Amino acid sequence: MGLIDQLAGQFLGGKELPEGFAQSLSGLLEQQGGISGLLEKFQSGGLSELVQSWVGTGENLPVSSEQIQSVLGKDAVASVAEKLGIDPSEAAGKISEYLPQLVDKLTPNGEVPEGNNVLAAGLDLLKGKLFG
Repeated sequence: MGLIDQLAGQFLGGKELPEGFAQSLSGLLEQQGGISGLLEKFQSGGLSELVQSWVGTGENLPVSSEQIQSVLGKDAVASVAEKLGIDPSEAAGKISEYLPQLVDKLTPNGEVPEGNNVLAAGLDLLKGKLFG
């Protein structure tokens, strides 16, 4: 497992991520316009309540792999699948499992970070947790 995947796994509660998944998910978020662009896509897709739960401080509502493919598009999901060497439906399932947690962690106190650099925002948050 790569360093970025290990850090992301710790960031997401110690879960073991598939090799290269964190980088693929980060790239996917950046393609969507960062966190704010991603939220807009979900809101446009009629899933405002769902993404607001991820940003807010309460429990995260789940998202299905079908909703992921509908909102992000089959091409985006297929791109992640290709990078990971897995089936697109499996990739959509992995994205649906981890995306709510990632958005939740990247929006502390219910605030969307400025800019589109998801990896930098995540590393800043991780650095704050590790070094106070």
